[in-house]
Amino acid sequence: MNTIENVKLIEFSNLGDERGGLIVIEQERQIPFDIKRVFYSYGMDDKSVRGKHANKYSEFCLIALNGSCEIRVLDKQHNEKNFKLNRPNAALYIPKMIWKDMYNFSSDCILLVLSNQFYNKEEYINKLDDYLEGDVND
Repeated sequence: MNTIENVKLIEFSNLGDERGGLIVIEQERQIPFDIKRVFYSYGMDDKSVRGKHANKYSEFCLIALNGSCEIRVLDKQHNEKNFKLNRPNAALYIPKMIWKDMYNFSSDCILLVLSNQFYNKEEYINKLDDYLEGDVND
């Protein structure tokens, strides 16, 4: 079973030079899974809350390409941890069956998400009580 101890920050090398930054992201090198889906959120503000769910099968890497946001992760043992993403050369890896809330977005935040699964609404656990008290296991 995954816990918040499995959530980790991944640092990417900046391969840029005097012309600007260059970050390379490769699956199974920096990203610990095969990438099947890429999506991004933008246009949020400091009152917006995204996520608010756990996933039965999906793993994620979240990258603040621009601006900043905060992420709260919670595991089934009620352990909680908060992270701030504010650099385009860092990703937050979140394994399956970890609850996630993204919030406190700067107005210029662009949050890129990489996932190991195609979208499947059946794998989402959208109620915190169901996640914490349910018998859904990974």
